[in-house]
Amino acid sequence: MSSTTALIDLEAGRRAARFERLGERLTRAYTVLVYAFLFLPILIVVIYSFNAGRHVTELTGFSTQWYASAWSDRFLMKALRTSLSIAAISAVLATLMGTASALAMDRLRPRVSSFIELMTYVAIIVPGIVIGIATLIFVVTALDWLNPWLAYVSGGAMAPLGLGAASIIAAHTLFTMAIVNVLVRTRMRGMDRTLIEASEDLFATPWRTFVQVTLPQLMPAVVSGALLAFTFSFDDFIIAFFTSGQDQTVPIYLFASIRRGVNPQVNAIATVLLTVTILAMVVAGLVYRRGRRRATTAATAARAAAAPAAAAPAGRRR
Repeated sequence: MSSTTALIDLEAGRRAARFERLGERLTRAYTVLVYAFLFLPILIVVIYSFNAGRHVTELTGFSTQWYASAWSDRFLMKALRTSLSIAAISAVLATLMGTASALAMDRLRPRVSSFIELMTYVAIIVPGIVIGIATLIFVVTALDWLNPWLAYVSGGAMAPLGLGAASIIAAHTLFTMAIVNVLVRTRMRGMDRTLIEASEDLFATPWRTFVQVTLPQLMPAVVSGALLAFTFSFDDFIIAFFTSGQDQTVPIYLFASIRRGVNPQVNAIATVLLTVTILAMVVAGLVYRRGRRRATTAATAARAAAAPAAAAPAGRRR
């Protein structure tokens, strides 16, 4: 009876092992299919950007003529300058405001800080189309109230304000500021507080403590947040589409070009955008990781140097 039970258990174990192996294979196959679905179209766009022919469905040879054609397109260059200026200004504003808000949240009561942190994550989770529509409604409503006052004060000499680069910058700053805030807050949690306490014990002013102790430890997160803010602003389409007015960014120019018909020049522009995005994100990741390693090494060295100094007075007291 016991041998029969053992055989049944052995067979059940083998069957379970077979099902487990089958599940692992199906999971791996599903993962490969998902990544292929995500990245194969991007790879095809990159390959066809070097197509020598004019048709995007026929690969006739290797050529970089479409990159030269895109570079000589004055409308594209104007859109590129607009995108770069908007992304740079948005990144600076988001970095300043996101870092300042993270430092301010560190000094608030825990409940208030937790609530603001929750709202920060909500700003990141909210879809871009919602932010775009909300910003559009707010800006239009504010300008409808502000323009009559400006016309009254200037005697009609000032042109009415409207949607444009300023409204895109406002919307992008609102979104990317939350990203910078999260990165800086994450870095602050892993920051060595003993260095700040040591600076205060040495009678350093709060400003000097911030500049010489706090900011160097936060700098990797600040730089990474600035790069990510620039990247998100540079290649954003949805928010910019609702708030751009007459100004065109590169993604909006791409969308308008596709509506007129797809050509290899569109593939070249998309490849350049993809390259800029990947490079910025890789640099942000490298800066953040290297900064964390340096901060950890410096904190370890500072604690090791402070240990003998703290033990010396105790030895003298004995």
